[in-house]
Amino acid sequence: MKNELTKYCAIILLLLLAPVVVMNAQQPTLVTAKAPVKKSKGVKVEPSYAWKISEPLGLHYEATIDTLFLNYHKAAVPSHVSNAWATTGNFGASGQNQIFFERKPISEFFFRDAVENWLPSVATQHYFNTRIPMTLISHNTGGNKYSNQDRTQVLFSGNVDKRLQLGGAIDYIYSKGSYNYQADKNFRWSLFGSYIGDRYEMQTFFNSFKYTGQENGGITNDLYITDPAKVQGGETKVDNKSIPTNLSAAQSKLSGLEFYMNHSYNVGHYRYQRDSVTDTIIGRTYIPVTRFIWTFDFKNGKHNFLNQNASQDESFFENRYLSLTGTDEATSYWRLRNTLGVSLLEGFNKYAKFGFALYGTHELRRYKQVADSVSGTELPEGLVELPVSVPATKTQNLLWVGGQLTKQRGSILTYSATAQFGVLGDVAGDIDIEGNVNTRFKLFGDTVQLKAYGYFKNLTAPYLLRQFISNHYAWDNSFSKEQRFRVGGILELPWIHTKINVGYETLNNFIFFNSSALPEQASSAVHVLHMALSNHLGFGIFNWDNDVVYQTSSSQEVLPLPKFSIFSNMYLKFKVARVLDVQVGVDCNYYTKYHAPTYNPATMSFYNQSEVDCGNFAIADVYANFKLKKARFYVMYSHANKGLVGGNNYFSIPHYPLNPACFRIGVSVDFVN
Repeated sequence: MKNELTKYCAIILLLLLAPVVVMNAQQPTLVTAKAPVKKSKGVKVEPSYAWKISEPLGLHYEATIDTLFLNYHKAAVPSHVSNAWATTGNFGASGQNQIFFERKPISEFFFRDAVENWLPSVATQHYFNTRIPMTLISHNTGGNKYSNQDRTQVLFSGNVDKRLQLGGAIDYIYSKGSYNYQADKNFRWSLFGSYIGDRYEMQTFFNSFKYTGQENGGITNDLYITDPAKVQGGETKVDNKSIPTNLSAAQSKLSGLEFYMNHSYNVGHYRYQRDSVTDTIIGRTYIPVTRFIWTFDFKNGKHNFLNQNASQDESFFENRYLSLTGTDEATSYWRLRNTLGVSLLEGFNKYAKFGFALYGTHELRRYKQVADSVSGTELPEGLVELPVSVPATKTQNLLWVGGQLTKQRGSILTYSATAQFGVLGDVAGDIDIEGNVNTRFKLFGDTVQLKAYGYFKNLTAPYLLRQFISNHYAWDNSFSKEQRFRVGGILELPWIHTKINVGYETLNNFIFFNSSALPEQASSAVHVLHMALSNHLGFGIFNWDNDVVYQTSSSQEVLPLPKFSIFSNMYLKFKVARVLDVQVGVDCNYYTKYHAPTYNPATMSFYNQSEVDCGNFAIADVYANFKLKKARFYVMYSHANKGLVGGNNYFSIPHYPLNPACFRIGVSVDFVN
């Protein structure tokens, strides 16, 4: 224990001291947009703020700069990604969101879906305007030298001038895991920048990632967790690293990059401000009327599955189509997307209370799979004949046209609607329409916010769900277009700190991975009802936050979901000596029992099963978060209730136990530049 504390203290000391020798300017407090910030001696400077952009045309949306200390500890616990997170257990490893309204559809390269939470994307990329450079460095760690789970993040952003911003980020996860053969590491880095001028605007980034994860196939006997005395001759204490696993020489590798540019050129006129006394020009503001947009997006990905143990390859997987000596295979793809659009901006004339845009998107995709090396030859004993014939390469030439209607200004009513139609290639006939409406009104002396949202999608299944070949799985599916219709509303009641979200979705031709780990299309419609309640109670320094989700699926065989999921967080929040912010509390995560999906290491996908129930257990964390000036840090004992309350059946998916109790710490510093 003494050595571990020394390690933690050394890490914190290095993070605090190392960059100081090269950073000597003074930096204002970071805020989330438009709030005034002042330097010493009353000299006013521009506020710092951040934003994200949306596809396809690059609309701006306000984002936060991550400097809050409240609930900082949550970033270190995998189950806190969602109120119901199905995961293989290790930090940074594969997982699937079991809150269906928060789950993304299966993507064009489905291997990355399981680790999407840890990967960069257009939707998560932040851009900053900080005026004075900022550097955020954080490190989180937990466990011992055999099971340590570490994450280090560095973010830098600085403005060359008031228009041009440049930045970069590094995110490195290295986690050995609490059980054997489940270690993973994920290194990603990015460069990004923006230019916001009167006429020309640009946002761009280059992201790269490389993920490697050991695949243990789960433990061989759940009794090592639920009742260890039965399998250990009466011994109740378990060495987690000694629990046997189904696989010991398998790993998944996933890598990729993305280069993204969003350009726009505004056509408009200047509005001049004049002095009322001298009638001289004292300033001018550019009023854009029409915007021309070009978005370029290049993205690629590669998935490797390797299993060097031939006997485990045979016993764990039902079929072997291409090799008897183990598995070493790769699937890759790239896509090149260009979008051209023209937009009449909101307020382009006195009668136009909205913005309107038309655009076209062309996309070229190319897939490369394992080559069929056995068809037409005499199969050796042990190999199964391939059930399908799939080309090793596939090129798709796709074209969509669409339009967008938006109103982003105004305090009473805002809205956004986008409609996109496929006209060329496999996506011909696709329809994708989505939108939302937001309004505010006074009630009981406070402002109530009401949002309605919805979409209708009639989309072609991703290519790899239709045609795929590997050593253990092969399919050739003629899927119909998948149809989704969702409507819902969100009501925010600020005076009682409550948010209510109610939604309903109908899925026709829904595609899922069946009990054989193969993609299948549901023969009848699946209906999902979603109801969520978030509430905050506060009395002085006492606070209590609760998130409750109720959801029901009309077909648990096709789309299994836990009916209830709850996250509750009770804490005290106060200051010490007027400089140290403190949050001390305990939180708890729980969801009801259901037939949770299980995990396929060969394809990094989650598929249905009906033999094992998961859920009906609670995981509690005891924590303390602190913030002192520009440094925030936490200490936490995660899964503190293990062996005390909640039972030992802590599996979020079959045969993959979650982490046992563990001490964790983390620190994040906003360095002065």
